[in-house]
Amino acid sequence: MISVVGSEIVSDKTKIKKLLKALSEPIRLQIIEALSSAEKFLCDLIEEMGLAQSKISFHLKVLKEAELIIDRHSRRWVYYHLNIEDLNSLQDWIVLLKENLQGSTRDCC
Repeated sequence: MISVVGSEIVSDKTKIKKLLKALSEPIRLQIIEALSSAEKFLCDLIEEMGLAQSKISFHLKVLKEAELIIDRHSRRWVYYHLNIEDLNSLQDWIVLLKENLQGSTRDCC
């Protein structure tokens, strides 16, 4: 959870760090972008991205551990979709950073 106390940003810094680290890899960003349009299963991502199953599975695991994506099991298939709550938390944190920055600009000396 992210909140503002006075002009300071108070957040679960461990969580934010985990989210940002998970998003720092280009392949994981591609996966996030692919999942932004719809829920997909692994075969969809393999076809869409043209990467090996093992590579995509590894990056899905990292994104899942960071709680950026959620999986849903349906019989023998596993579907993946974005975790909107965590994306919103990250967006809120960025907005608060921007607001803090805008409020702290002052003339030097």
